Amino acid sequence: MPGVSVRDVPAQEFINAYAQFLQRQGKLEVPGFVDIVKTSAGNELPPQEAETWFYKRAASVARHIYLRKQVGVGKLNKLYGGAVNRGARPSKHADASGSVNRRVLQSLEKIGVVEISPKGGRRISENGQRDLDRIAAQTLEEEDDE
Repeated sequence: MPGVSVRDVPAQEFINAYAQFLQRQGKLEVPGFVDIVKTSAGNELPPQEAETWFYKRAASVARHIYLRKQVGVGKLNKLYGGAVNRGARPSKHADASGSVNRRVLQSLEKIGVVEISPKGGRRISENGQRDLDRIAAQTLEEEDDE
């Protein structure tokens, strides 16, 4: 399909497809703490999918950066944060773990999907954009076949 971009594919389907691609490729550097770390100070438990959540976060971050010009770690912390349970008091927003998001960006940078932007933060590289568009086209084809 000519001219298919990430915008043309439903987010969840694209993220799952790209996460599987990253896992099959085996080049993404996964830190050793992924099975025990919480992804936010507002969470009570670590993610249930201990083997795959880092790949899904990486795919989600790559998609997020693709859709915007440039994104930094602080913006990702705000995006992936959520409500913290304070008991009887009203909930408040708590940012996600900066360490996890920083490691995701560093891993994506090592495999050439994102690059450091001169204005600050990270932006999608040409190779990364080509990869994401290719996965989006494959996902759209699979969706049309069903």
